[in-house]
This record gives sequence, C-alpha cells and structure tokens, in this order.
Amino acid sequence: MGGLLILLSLLVSVLLWSDLRSRMMWIVVGLTVGYGLLGFADDYRKVKQRKSDGISARAKLFWQFLLAFSVALAIYYDPSFDNELAVPFFKTFTPHLGWLYVPLAAFVIVGASNCVNLTDGLDGLAIGPVMITSGTFCVLAYTAGHAGIAEYLQIKYVPGSGQLAIFCGALLGGGLGFLWFNTYPAQLFMGDVGSLALGGALGTIAVLIRQEILLAVVGGIFVVEGLSVMIQVASFKLTGKRVFLMAPIHHHYEKLGWAEQKIVVRFWIISIILALVALSSLKLR
Repeated sequence: MGGLLILLSLLVSVLLWSDLRSRMMWIVVGLTVGYGLLGFADDYRKVKQRKSDGISARAKLFWQFLLAFSVALAIYYDPSFDNELAVPFFKTFTPHLGWLYVPLAAFVIVGASNCVNLTDGLDGLAIGPVMITSGTFCVLAYTAGHAGIAEYLQIKYVPGSGQLAIFCGALLGGGLGFLWFNTYPAQLFMGDVGSLALGGALGTIAVLIRQEILLAVVGGIFVVEGLSVMIQVASFKLTGKRVFLMAPIHHHYEKLGWAEQKIVVRFWIISIILALVALSSLKLR
C-alpha cells in the first residue's frame, strides 16, 4: 500500500501550488481520490482481512465505471467542451463524436487505471512509465493551456489546462520519491491504492486536454500489458492454448529467463522512446 505515500505527496503539492478555483483540477483530484479509496479497500481486504482476492473484479469495475462516467459527464456538459477527438499527426482531422464521447472518455479512464494496475508486477516496473507519462503530459497540458503555443503548434486549445501541468509535475515528483524505495529489491510496494489511482489520473488528464490517443502512444507499455492479458484469456477460453508463457507480458519474459532488472530497464527505455514519439506529434502535423 505504498501508493498512499505517492497520493499524499501528490495531493499536498497540488493543494499548495495549484489554483483551487480550477474546475479541471478538482475533477482530476476527485477521480484520483475516488480510485485511491477503491484501491485502498481492495488492499485492505487482502492485507488485513486475509482475503487474497480483495474486492471482486465485477464490483471493482462497477465502481471504476461509475466514477469514470461521472467524470465524463462533468466534462461533456462543460460549456467549453466541443466533443472533438484529436488525432495525433493530423491537424485537420478532428471528428466530432457527440454523446459517444462520454463512453469513450469513461473507457479511457478505466482502461488506463487497470492497465497500470496490471503493469505493477515487478520492482519499479509500473512507476517508471507512470513518471515518464506524467512528464510528457506535463508538457502537453501546458502547451494546450497556452493560447499562443497551442495556435503555433496547431493543437487544441483547452483554457485552464495549464493547471494540470502542476498535477503532472507533482505526480512525477511523488513517483520519483517512491522509486527510491521501490527499485530492486523493493522496500515499498505500490498496491492497488497507487496503481488504480495513478492510472485513473493519467486517463482523466488525457481526456481533459483532449489527447486520449496520445495516452495510448505514451503509455504503450501499459497498453501492451493489458492486451497481453486479454489475448491470453481469450486464447485459452477459445482454443485451450496459451499465447504467452505467463501474463501479463513481463512475466512471460521472466519465464524466458530474463533478469527482473533487465525487463524493468528495457520497459523504461521503450517508454522513453514512446514519449519522444508523442512529443514529436506536436510539430509533425
């Protein structure tokens, strides 16, 4: 449950340094706290009540989607919202989704939360890409909230989103402090209280600044981890055979004999490359 330390440092920093009149900030803080409480309840049942399964998967998904749909509706009914989907590397292709944006936004938030949760399986594996994604979205949030820069880079201008750069910076700092104790061999473990909350926060920020597709690029490691589980389950149910030696995919490489540190560092390297690809989309349009 070491994720509590990340959330504590994150929330204290946000409350000290952000503009508390910002509606966007309260949306992402509310979602982060909500998912953090859900993860805390799950961890508590595992650790204190000796129930290995924690909260059932159905109950967890129910509460995740309930909170995510609440956030999606709050964004959709904002007067400044235009329900356009930003497509990286294309400056004129911005399809209008209408009310379909609500389920899309909820899916992005829940998907990001669960994919980060699945990635949290080796010492330092999840927090590294979380920090890299946070740093990338710190840049994206600031550029989207600055009218001049947004116009120059031909990206969607989202008034007030610059405040989210503070949240991303605080998340990066909190993650850095956590990594000091989470690196191999770990003294602290994130737990669901951290992974569900941090993934949900990143998904919410992506929705708020209209960069949902870029989240899948920057967080490509999370996407692959989530897909590996889905492929494994589907393959076993349909054919009785497994595609990977073990899922999520980082365990597949463990079974192949890769050292834990080797897997973690290589996944970090891939995350950095994906972050650079995402940032290049600001200019390659």
